[in-house]
Amino acid sequence: MDTFLLFLLVGALAQAVDGALGMAYGVISSSVLLALGVPPAMASASVHGAEVFTTAASASSHVWHRNVEWRLFVPLTIAGVIGGVMGAYVLAGIDGNAIKPFIVAYLAGMGLYILWRAGRDIQPRRIRQWTVAPLGLIGGFLDAVGGGGWGPTVSSTMVGAGAEPRRAIGTVNTAEFFLTIAISATFVWALVTGHWEEAGALQNHAAAVGGLVVGGLLAAPFAGWITKRLPRKVLTYGVGGLLIVLAGFQGLQLAGLLT
Repeated sequence: MDTFLLFLLVGALAQAVDGALGMAYGVISSSVLLALGVPPAMASASVHGAEVFTTAASASSHVWHRNVEWRLFVPLTIAGVIGGVMGAYVLAGIDGNAIKPFIVAYLAGMGLYILWRAGRDIQPRRIRQWTVAPLGLIGGFLDAVGGGGWGPTVSSTMVGAGAEPRRAIGTVNTAEFFLTIAISATFVWALVTGHWEEAGALQNHAAAVGGLVVGGLLAAPFAGWITKRLPRKVLTYGVGGLLIVLAGFQGLQLAGLLT
């Protein structure tokens, strides 16, 4: 029960931040699991299993509050699903930590750029539809491999490119629901076909996954409302600042200063 309550708190806090700023649930949840010694593929599968439920609630909230830009949603979702399936298959067979340094460097650089944009109060601009497909492909792949890279990669890039933060966050969070289903289905397929040999130990982390689900569901319905109410400049500063924090945290983990 202690494990369940711990991850309920982790899930609720992570989802509250994720719903408002478009990132953090997967990164925070997987980081906690990895810190407890859970293998990367197992941590990613656990987090994406929980996200099937939390992203459904979060996406519904963003749709209800009209935070989704539908012209970008379709190509982003299709490309994200393709990238996510590829990443899940790769991670089920190898250790995905090799690309972590590159992800950390990207997050830090993008965070600084977004903070610079916020300080100059640069107005949002229209994002071209064709540009989001390559972004979705990369973001989906990194999300599966890293256990939670969709929001930090895709939301940050769209905000950095000049998209209105509210629309970028709502669109990315809504697309994440379909991405999560695809990644989770790939992990199940890898389990059934024997490609993923360590999957049998997933049952040992059932309490943690259950806590992530319940905690995330408690916070997810407020996602759209928070994003809709926060001023654009506050959202921009929030996205940039959170990226710096996430990059710093993962950098410390890579350096062995945090476990």
